[in-house]
Amino acid sequence: MLPFCFSWFGKRTPPCYTFRRKLMSDDLPVVIRSLLPGPGNWGVFLGTADQSKVIAIFVDPGMAGAMVMALRQVHAPRPLTHDLIASIFTGLGVRALKVVVNDLRDGTYFARLYLEQQNALGRNVVEVDARPSDSIAIALQQHCPLYVSRPVWEAADDMSEILRQAEQRAREQADQNDAAEPPPAEP
Repeated sequence: MLPFCFSWFGKRTPPCYTFRRKLMSDDLPVVIRSLLPGPGNWGVFLGTADQSKVIAIFVDPGMAGAMVMALRQVHAPRPLTHDLIASIFTGLGVRALKVVVNDLRDGTYFARLYLEQQNALGRNVVEVDARPSDSIAIALQQHCPLYVSRPVWEAADDMSEILRQAEQRAREQADQNDAAEPPPAEP
């Protein structure tokens, strides 16, 4: 079966490129290099294994919390939105194949979430338009790979120095907090 694209409006659009073509494209595998709080939002810093460039996608604190929980494999007492999505995937026999940050327009990133359903009728791959923050949270929870398309990677600003500075500030703050704590009382 050919994959179909779904926009976030829920409308089915004509078939996309075949998934096999997408797997062999110029998508760069990335990992989360850091997840750091900022003024009013969090930065998700993505980088490749063999390059020093880092790009940043800024997300709201709630979404960052979901990502931190997935990274630390912490489960909430009641299902959160991404837990609900995982339950729906399981119930429908769907698995997340990959996430691709595929576009950058006016400083806003866009992503595609690739889902696979295999059943008695065959294999169906669906490409869904999604926010990068949701897509990354789902990828972390579902243990599927993250990619950034080469044109987006090349167009995005290198945030390596910003990441280095933020990590240095975090270390200094941690050192100050450690120094401010009173020594443990002796028995």
